[in-house]
Amino acid sequence: MYKTTVKIDGMMCGMCESHINDAIRTKISVKKVSSSHKKGETVIISEYKLTSEMIADALDGSGYTVMSVTCETYEKKGFFSKK
Repeated sequence: MYKTTVKIDGMMCGMCESHINDAIRTKISVKKVSSSHKKGETVIISEYKLTSEMIADALDGSGYTVMSVTCETYEKKGFFSKK
């Protein structure tokens, strides 16, 4: 799995976070997506590596600007995770 962190310009409130999350969920198959207008970023957990073009296409026409995209491998941590 992969964790993609996207810096986004234009988020001002919780409703902006919801719009971004919905736009990403409808265009890209993801496990989890969460946004923070205070940090100006969206974190996406997915089965495959995402590209900046995929994310830019998902947000095209939404009024938000993708500033940067970083992708790294992700290992789920939790009570039942393997050690």
